[in-house]
Amino acid sequence: MKIFKLLQTLTETAGPSGFEHDIADVVADLWQPYVDSVTRDRVGNLIALKQGQGPDPRPRLLLAAHMDEIALMVKQIVAHQGNGFLRVTNVGGVDVRHLYGQMVVVQGKRNLPGVLGSLPPHMLPEDRKDRPFSYEELVVDVGLPLAEVETAVAVGDFVSFRQPLRKLQGKQVTGKALDNRASLTAVTLCLEYLQNRSHTWDVVAVATCQEETRLLGAYTSGHSQRPAAAVAIDVTFGKGNGANGENVFELGDGPVLDLGPNVHPGMFQALQDAAAALEMKVHTGTHNRASGTDAFGLQIARDGIPTGLLSIPLRNMHTMVEVVDTADLERSGRLLSEFITRLDDKFLLKLTDDMMAKAEISKQ
Repeated sequence: MKIFKLLQTLTETAGPSGFEHDIADVVADLWQPYVDSVTRDRVGNLIALKQGQGPDPRPRLLLAAHMDEIALMVKQIVAHQGNGFLRVTNVGGVDVRHLYGQMVVVQGKRNLPGVLGSLPPHMLPEDRKDRPFSYEELVVDVGLPLAEVETAVAVGDFVSFRQPLRKLQGKQVTGKALDNRASLTAVTLCLEYLQNRSHTWDVVAVATCQEETRLLGAYTSGHSQRPAAAVAIDVTFGKGNGANGENVFELGDGPVLDLGPNVHPGMFQALQDAAAALEMKVHTGTHNRASGTDAFGLQIARDGIPTGLLSIPLRNMHTMVEVVDTADLERSGRLLSEFITRLDDKFLLKLTDDMMAKAEISKQ
């Protein structure tokens, strides 16, 4: 599978948080050849089941990679000399400093290409020339008269960013929505690798919805699919200009395995063991509160799910020029498949026994 083409297909498909049907269609087509069934639930998750070779009833491993992206929403239609313009607000963690001059698609009754613009600096008052534009100053211009805009667009319509995926040097690429289409790519590669490998457990791959706004897909799929264990796959901060501190990782240097309150230590160790079996370099990330990923929603579903967190380093997070190294995507997919093939009927018991042993040691 050509990783760039796969990632390009995913990133260039719109999927605002809460309006993921287009990207869900694309993921369904990509996953269908590798799984036994593909379904959608009532909140918008895409759920693929790949059956294992163990005896019934088989435990399930859930892989969660969110398919939604940050976006905008129309909050007002305004007129100027007969032309129609759109005022917008954010959907998810959009940094307003990156919006001026961006190309967008307004997802109204029909898709309308547009640009985010405002007055040029030399037309602004002195006290505003050096400040970032606010949502009150930015408008989406679709190049239509007011009457046509009002016919095609309504308040509440989503506005997605329009940015092609581009190759940089080496294996690095840049584009929008790499958070988290990079992880969807890794899960797709994992499913492809599993075609030639035997695994005991069932694998439930979930392209989760609304992670950027509320972790909805993780909460609901963790509840409905009843997995015995889960791994969330997401992005983490990549090293770059001014970003070199703690929990910041080199692009192209391997996946990151997180350890913290949202991660079961046994799942962390099992992923580490799988990496060692592959002689694959991995790094350890940490979080001391909620991780801000689907791992939080999965971990607390039902009576608790042992959860791991695998992350892909990414620069310029939550912008339209995010950067990843495709080598990290390939390694992440391979690591997940190795982890899955190592799961057996004793894995869950070992998780419990190890936790109890650590509890006893801490009492001494």
